Amino acid sequence: MVSSPEETRVLPAGFLIERDIEPVGRWFLNQWDRLNSTRTISAGILSESSDEEVEEEDNEVFEDDLVYLRSLDPKEVKEQDHYRVLGLTNIRIAATDDQIKRAHRQKVLKHHPDKRKHAGEEIKADDDYFTCITKAFETLGNPVTRRAFDSVDPLFDDDVPDVLKKEKAGDFLKVFGPVFTRNSRWSNRTPVPKLGDENSTRAEVEEFYGFWYDFDSWREYSYLDEEDKEKASDKWERREIEKINRAQRLEKKKEESKRIRKLVDNAYNCDPRIIKFRKAEFDEKAAKKKAKADAVKARKEEEERLKKEAEEKEKREKEEAEKIKKAEAEVEKKEREAHKKLLKVERKKLRTIAKEHDMFAENENMKVVNLLEMEKICDVYSLEKLRDLNDRLQDNQTAKQVFLQELRRLNNKLDDERSATSEPTKASPAAEKQTNARAWSSDELQLLIKAVNLFPAGTQQRWEVVAEFVNQHTKTPEIKRSAKETMSQAKEMASGNFAMSTLKDEVNKMAYENLQKGQKREVIVESPASLRTETLEESCGINNSPWSPDEQKLLEQSLKTFPSTTPERWDRISESIPGRSKKECMKRYKELAELVKAKKAAQQAAAKKT
Repeated sequence: MVSSPEETRVLPAGFLIERDIEPVGRWFLNQWDRLNSTRTISAGILSESSDEEVEEEDNEVFEDDLVYLRSLDPKEVKEQDHYRVLGLTNIRIAATDDQIKRAHRQKVLKHHPDKRKHAGEEIKADDDYFTCITKAFETLGNPVTRRAFDSVDPLFDDDVPDVLKKEKAGDFLKVFGPVFTRNSRWSNRTPVPKLGDENSTRAEVEEFYGFWYDFDSWREYSYLDEEDKEKASDKWERREIEKINRAQRLEKKKEESKRIRKLVDNAYNCDPRIIKFRKAEFDEKAAKKKAKADAVKARKEEEERLKKEAEEKEKREKEEAEKIKKAEAEVEKKEREAHKKLLKVERKKLRTIAKEHDMFAENENMKVVNLLEMEKICDVYSLEKLRDLNDRLQDNQTAKQVFLQELRRLNNKLDDERSATSEPTKASPAAEKQTNARAWSSDELQLLIKAVNLFPAGTQQRWEVVAEFVNQHTKTPEIKRSAKETMSQAKEMASGNFAMSTLKDEVNKMAYENLQKGQKREVIVESPASLRTETLEESCGINNSPWSPDEQKLLEQSLKTFPSTTPERWDRISESIPGRSKKECMKRYKELAELVKAKKAAQQAAAKKT
């Protein structure tokens, strides 16, 4: 290297020192070209021999748009297309470093100001387009600046195709294939997967879209910085310029990401392969769903079948059991009916024998008493006892004695039973004292029995209502029974702890007196569980038995069918109820009306007290 006079300085001792220097920047590149080429440059003048050698070396001819070169403004170098300046318009980003150097060399040999001036062209020193050639080579010859220019290549197409319609789905690969190939230049990751064809597998298609949805672009926009930090006057201004430039680059980078995302979305939404894969996936899911539904349906059908078989089996078993039960019930019913018939025959036989012997009595009073005792025997005795008694009564000479002995035996037995049931009451002196103080009459006991049946369990304020009913209908209004007394007496009657013999005697006495007056008399026939009233007509064969539920329903229906305006109403009603006379129907109707009226009155009176 030659020493530079400018770098030589005089030392205090008067010595001269020679220093070696090296060119930098574009001067280094020019020096490198001179050292590695056969051409020589002296005082800026190119030798004719070097031109010939370079032309022989460079066989490739690059474009030379002189009109465009002359139209360039050296002060606006950022607005120029550096590839077009060097004649590399067609290859652009694909141009190699060697091609850039050779293109620059050709431009320098042809458009150098000295060469043009030697050819007689007028050169403007401050406004010559050769500066644009030098700037183009400086930009494209440096990898960093070239990458910044390539990122904003003015000829690059940033357009994104729209989503294709169904009728144009066949043009998908033709429309989107070149676009993805064009944009693949910005990828940091290589190799970039291809769009493929219509026969691409699902894995290949998913890999392609996965790559582009996570696309990593090296494209940056430093070339478009509006302010040059090198022109800053101090470091504070330089920092502010850098801050503004970074914000602008980030904004442009975001827009680029949105553009790539829109490209991938549009392609994905109209890709016929994706549509085919979705349809296949949908069909597969539908098939699985259908198979699952069929399995559930089959399982339900099987369960229903098993359930139905179990129900049918249970139904058959139930029907068989019902048939057996029904058959047993029929047998029992027949036996019961046969027993009833036999019992009826024996009772009738006993009544006939008693009638033939004039009730085994000597006068009318004894006749009535024996009649009642005979009916008691009919109610109490079983079939075998009645047969035995009837057999013993066949002898006319001893019939009376046998009958009277049987009556004494029966009454003694009943008296013993009453005594046994009455003993627990003697164990409570307080209860005995209270009973003696306020003893219940036969009339009150009958009213209590009616009230308990009329107001069953569940009636609101039941015992108050029962007490009120007894107090309203008693023949001794001076004695008022409380709810506690009625409840206690009802419990004693239910348990059998009361003097039934006294009640029976009083009632029978009242019945006998009524009979003497030509009226009906009532006879109470006792049993361990309940009390039942029978009229004298019933004991003599007249149908005055309690009304059954079926007869009650027939009466209610007949009352609705034949209203009060119907001629001969009660005759028609009695005709519709077998075994009941007109008089019995009218009597039953009056009893029901009185019961309903009494029930309402008792409930109203109890409600007023509370």
